[in-house]
Amino acid sequence: MKVFPSDRIRNVALIAHGGAGKTSLADTALFDTGAVSRIGRVDDGSSVVDVDPDEQKRRTTLSLKIVPLEWQDSKINLLDTPGDTEFIGEVKSALRVADGAVLLVTAEKGVEVGTEMTWRYADERQLPRMVFVTKLDRENTSFDHALSSLREHFGKRVAPMHAPIGAVAGFKGIVDICANKAYTYDNGKATETAVPADMADQIAAYREQLLEAAVESDDELMMKYLDGATISDAELCNAVKTAVAQGLLVPVLAGSITKNIGIPALLDAIVAYFPSAAATNQREAASMNGSLAALVFKTTVDPQRGQITTFRVFNGALKPDSHTWNARTSTDERLGQLLLIRGKQQDVLTEVPAGDIACAVKLNNTHTGDTLCTKDHPVELPGIAFPQPAFTTAIAPKSKNDLDKLGNALSRLAEEDPTIHIARDQETAETLLSGVGESHVDITIERMQRKFGVEVEKHDMHVPYREAIRKPARANGRFKRQSGGHGQFGDVTLEIAPLPFGDSQDFVFENKIVGGVVPKEYIPGVEKGVRDALKKGFVAGYPLIHIRVAVVDGKYHPVDSSSQAFEVAGSYAMQEAVPLANPALLEPVMVATIVVPDTYMGDVTSNLNTKRGRVQGMETLGNGFTQVNAIVPMAEMLHYSRDLRSITQGRGTFSMTFDHYEEVPPNVQQQIVDAVKKTQASFATSQH
Repeated sequence: MKVFPSDRIRNVALIAHGGAGKTSLADTALFDTGAVSRIGRVDDGSSVVDVDPDEQKRRTTLSLKIVPLEWQDSKINLLDTPGDTEFIGEVKSALRVADGAVLLVTAEKGVEVGTEMTWRYADERQLPRMVFVTKLDRENTSFDHALSSLREHFGKRVAPMHAPIGAVAGFKGIVDICANKAYTYDNGKATETAVPADMADQIAAYREQLLEAAVESDDELMMKYLDGATISDAELCNAVKTAVAQGLLVPVLAGSITKNIGIPALLDAIVAYFPSAAATNQREAASMNGSLAALVFKTTVDPQRGQITTFRVFNGALKPDSHTWNARTSTDERLGQLLLIRGKQQDVLTEVPAGDIACAVKLNNTHTGDTLCTKDHPVELPGIAFPQPAFTTAIAPKSKNDLDKLGNALSRLAEEDPTIHIARDQETAETLLSGVGESHVDITIERMQRKFGVEVEKHDMHVPYREAIRKPARANGRFKRQSGGHGQFGDVTLEIAPLPFGDSQDFVFENKIVGGVVPKEYIPGVEKGVRDALKKGFVAGYPLIHIRVAVVDGKYHPVDSSSQAFEVAGSYAMQEAVPLANPALLEPVMVATIVVPDTYMGDVTSNLNTKRGRVQGMETLGNGFTQVNAIVPMAEMLHYSRDLRSITQGRGTFSMTFDHYEEVPPNVQQQIVDAVKKTQASFATSQH
């Protein structure tokens, strides 16, 4: 593929709810532009774009793909994204480097969950966009239904630029309302024809909607429109281009991917109406004085080729066999070959100009979100705001061989997908794998097995319960041992009392010995014994916190006493004192921030009540969404991503942070204690 100047490049994200046909559109566009000789099909696993075995198995896109095309003496980089909302991180990456977005909706369903979510993310980026209504050849479909759904959700700036000719099985072409021309299609080839006379009233109504939005971008044209003067096709097309760039108009196009109708017209519209990469470059790199700036927005680990780094150049140009500077790490990176990768095919590039997208291999110190620049003019472009994990599970290797390979596999997966987080629970020694949702984590585990040969088992993460005492207590602990020679002797009396829950310290130890009844050199031994006892707990074996312990009395033997003896005595004293202090189990309580459509508010708050949650407040966000702020026990939220998805049909999102510990209700405490005893009994049985 030849090198295109930035004003002839369009970087376009394909976004939609799952199943709308983004990948099928990309496959068909490859055929229509002559890049391939056959149309790949997602349904039979022959897609040119989705070549990952996991994607072919599921018949769905799981990661961002770059699909470069040549059309109308321009280069279009289609950025095909997953439709599953749990892989929204891939959408965020695509939108970060796109000049515009094409939103696909089906003529059957109109606006769906993924439509709303990806639209919001495109709004955050203030990206120009257009809508492509698909599946117009299917039964029970209607362009007008889809259009009404779009305008109801997103307002009157959404306006038709195409009108379908025919419907369902009889769908055969489109009318371009802006140019006032009609086209029928045969295997992707368009033939201009007369505008059907019986569509005159419909087209007039559509043209009025298009005009109403387009003239917002031009005061002079607005006055002409309000005066009732005739606006020419050329004036309307120019106004459409300006209005799309300013976000005042979202034109709606029509087509069928399976019948290859309307795809060339969509590509025409992308070239004609979307801003070029040059316009985006100017905004991003206005203050960079011509120096190199390229943003890495995707990292892939290929078992054969190693790490593949995908980037967009916003300023300057990149050439193979050259050196760049990583602004984040302040390190030199040598570029080898620069590649254009399309499915399984790759082409070697001689240059990547400003505005274009390409790949480099084996940049092992450069990751998603990094900026490549020059050492003389270091710059750092804004990165990508990825969603935080909403589901965490514990994983364990199935074998010693899996254990040896686990660390490398997890780090590689986290490089590929920044929405995957890996952590180690120091208390339980569990490896924790977090993702956007349960299916996201499950697919990550499957990918780890396929790509790296690592098998793991997963289970619910350990809830870090704690214990505390409710009242003061006092008890003595004595350790005495005689074995015919030098013995062991330690005797201490401890007073314990609860610390306030808001105290910054979980444990305070005090020496209140008077008169030297316990020599000071033995006090550290007592403290160590106390600390060891606190780690083991007394209700269900969880660490005890919020406690003040004072050594108030004791005895020693001038020959037999030792630090070790007082360590044991201190532990014994705690075992006597804590049961007298009315101990209780504490659970971690989270602050949950939940964003849901207004229509699901009642169901969401009712569900929180069943989880012992307490709603603290609500905030109207606009666009039909409300933010619910609640505090909920962590144990009740382990599978909340699945629950929220079910309640809101995937429209809800949430995040959580730890807030405090509070006492577990008695009935729940008993369930936890019984579960711990059952686990201990099972472990003991397995050891015999």
